[in-house]
Amino acid sequence: MRSLLVSILLFSAVSGFSQYKKPIVVQIKTPQAQCVECKDMIEKFMRVEEGVAKVVVDIRKKITTITYLSDRTNIENIKTAIANLGFDADDVLATEEQYKRLPICCKRVADGGGPPKRN
Repeated sequence: MRSLLVSILLFSAVSGFSQYKKPIVVQIKTPQAQCVECKDMIEKFMRVEEGVAKVVVDIRKKITTITYLSDRTNIENIKTAIANLGFDADDVLATEEQYKRLPICCKRVADGGGPPKRN
């Protein structure tokens, strides 16, 4: 009886460990992420997204690095979430309504945006 109980506990422990999925790290081009305000906005918004474990925005390289759990979300959901915030994310363009709400520094250069000009 005791050996049966130990076997059941051992089996449940082993099967529990096998269900763990390693987080996935991706880099997404965010060409409008060019100031601290953009960086803070993306990081704050993405931290509360389902399945996102870590967010780092590099405003010099204009790349957002995201660590996520594949059993809770996927790369397309992440890109769509960034686009819904008003920023382009790789091949997913920002939603027009949210894009209009961005500060001028966070808009595309073609629309008069970009980092402030230095004199």
